[in-house]
Amino acid sequence: MGAPAHLERPHRYTLTAPALPTSPRLCRDFVRGVFTASGLNELADAAALCTSELVTNVHRHGKGDVRMAASVQHDRVRVTVHDDSPELPSPRRAMGNETNGRGLFLVTALSDLCGMTIDEPANGTGKSVWFEFNLPSAKASGTA
Repeated sequence: MGAPAHLERPHRYTLTAPALPTSPRLCRDFVRGVFTASGLNELADAAALCTSELVTNVHRHGKGDVRMAASVQHDRVRVTVHDDSPELPSPRRAMGNETNGRGLFLVTALSDLCGMTIDEPANGTGKSVWFEFNLPSAKASGTA
């Protein structure tokens, strides 16, 4: 019998989903499953919420399918959400009664690190928005 899944690092999972209203939930469940299977239950809910926010942005403002990757390393996990629009999201301050406009602030607040990149011309015309969580064991040992 092999080592537990969370000890078999690094590994990477990918998912492609259409930019539909159902995709945030599907992608959120996918990421929650990756974190749980990797022994990272304590980070699964925050990662699922961050994923949902980024995929919702693709559905509302992006272009093309959602392409996701979850990379589990020895010291961190990175979730990347890609679409075919080169326009980078722009955080804005939502007014108190608005129901939109807080997603990127949530991702920033919940994750250890986040960012965005535009594709290199040879690789396409889209962008990636990503977030990372340092693994609890890496935080405790100071190796993150």
